[in-house]
Amino acid sequence: MSSREKRWSLQGLTALVTGGTKGIGHAIVEELAGFGATIHTCARNEVDLNDCLSQWEKRGFKVTGSVCDVVSKSQREELINKLSSLFDGKLNILINNVGTNITKPTTEFTAEDYTFLMSTNLESAYHMCQLAHPLLKASGAGNIVFLSSVAGVVSLEVGTIYSAAKGAINQLAKNLACEWAKDNIRANSVAPWFITTPLADHFLGNEKSLKIIRSRTPLGRPGEPEEVSFLGSISVPTGGLLHNWPNYFHRWWGDCQWPPLPRSMTWKWFCACIYVYIYISTSRNKIDI
Repeated sequence: MSSREKRWSLQGLTALVTGGTKGIGHAIVEELAGFGATIHTCARNEVDLNDCLSQWEKRGFKVTGSVCDVVSKSQREELINKLSSLFDGKLNILINNVGTNITKPTTEFTAEDYTFLMSTNLESAYHMCQLAHPLLKASGAGNIVFLSSVAGVVSLEVGTIYSAAKGAINQLAKNLACEWAKDNIRANSVAPWFITTPLADHFLGNEKSLKIIRSRTPLGRPGEPEEVSFLGSISVPTGGLLHNWPNYFHRWWGDCQWPPLPRSMTWKWFCACIYVYIYISTSRNKIDI
């Protein structure tokens, strides 16, 4: 393996991807596996999980999985305990991907809606970070990636509770990046635009909504999971928020003083940024509008 190949290899690294059987989570599992990582994923549906695991095994990917509803505190704890046994108490990458939405006017949301959406989109990710911290620290080079949304940055008519939860996720990423830098743990938040996943079907299946989405997207179409998965799998400078519009890329630095990492590592993160930029620019230029 050449030095260039080693630079972007994840051979020998371990990862947990929540909700890895559909949409962006599925694409991230395949992206990480393609780089050589050993992955564990979870899903609520055992049939979907087993089907994905079978397909990944045929492709030679090192992926295991377990049935888990991350909204449940006890199931989250059980998942991390199992992960600790699988990976000998160490975890390099935590991808907090699970999310859901209910679309209503603000005045129509109930207390139950609020609890469900916050538990799924924010509380589960927060608690997963707490549980995984010892494993990430033990690895000596931990990475946390949150799957957020542009809705957590700008106003979109996708529901105020969902947007509030995603805004909180973005801030959580910046705080953890600063607080846990001393433990060699990085934290980033990837905030996609509308992506063709089951979660977005409600909007993309409506011609009026789709027209508005296209009009606000420079590329003129929703994004694909594979266009987000690369950002979710590459290590970029800590404490950041990555907005992912097709044909739009913007880096927003966190509140940490530059950089909350050993100076010897700075050049590597700079190169990672350049690599991401080139990758996105090249992919964009290959697409016919």
